[in-house]
Amino acid sequence: MVLPITGSSYGEEAKSDVIDKRYGLGAILGKSYDPTHDIDLYMLSVSLLYDYERIWRHGAPEPLRFKVEYSVGAAREKKMRLIASLNMFALYYLDFLNGDIIKPYVEGGIGIIYTDFQVRGQGLKINFNPQMGIGAEFNSSSKGAYFLSLRLHHISNGGIDDDNRGVNSALMIFGRYF
Repeated sequence: MVLPITGSSYGEEAKSDVIDKRYGLGAILGKSYDPTHDIDLYMLSVSLLYDYERIWRHGAPEPLRFKVEYSVGAAREKKMRLIASLNMFALYYLDFLNGDIIKPYVEGGIGIIYTDFQVRGQGLKINFNPQMGIGAEFNSSSKGAYFLSLRLHHISNGGIDDDNRGVNSALMIFGRYF
């Protein structure tokens, strides 16, 4: 890959307009709060983080990223049940709050989720999965960064079925980008 030289002096560094994609691996812990407090979520996630403009091919602010995340694990409501989701997020770094070690962000997105359980009135096992949250990356070395995120997580079928009781949860995700 050839990097273009920017600026007018020879002393300036070469820069690339394209930000390389990053891979992430994380552990998710969650707890439902509506309609019941009895559902615990335990998942592993794999994510890809891209420069937003690279995926959507239109102008976007520099701190905006696009993330694809696949999660699989278990939900415990009386017994362990399978849960799996595929989501996409817009992730926006809050550059004005950056420090030497910490890089905060906000994120929001939607996807689909399969749950091998249903609460009363839920209707379907395959549902929509909107989420939003806040988080931060913690730089540990030049090879990667750890991240911690707190999210609000919703499961419902969006009115596709007459029974559409949603499940709302709070999640904590801890992981590392490579």
